[in-house]
Amino acid sequence: MPHIHFHHHHGRRSIPKGYLSVMVGQGGEQQRFVIPVMYVNHPLFTQLLKASEEEYGFDQKGPISIPCHVEEFRHVRCLIEKETAEHHGHHLHGHHHNHHQFLCFKA
Repeated sequence: MPHIHFHHHHGRRSIPKGYLSVMVGQGGEQQRFVIPVMYVNHPLFTQLLKASEEEYGFDQKGPISIPCHVEEFRHVRCLIEKETAEHHGHHLHGHHHNHHQFLCFKA
């Protein structure tokens, strides 16, 4: 996995400790999300980071930009949150982990 530098800016929009800011989407659809840093280690989020690297390269200024549709990112975030809850003893009824595909923008 590529080494990523996180830059925390403490201005009008300070980010809580243990979280990072990402920009999702492109153009008018782009939205900012503040997510737990632990998401970076999740395989689904790793796929998003790989798409970001392919689209924008390693040296991004400000929040990490993820070239994924906002609704798809929300879906991925929900899957990660469910799996995180399961790992903390809040098991969902017989939920099995599947490999999920999601649509990212292509240049």
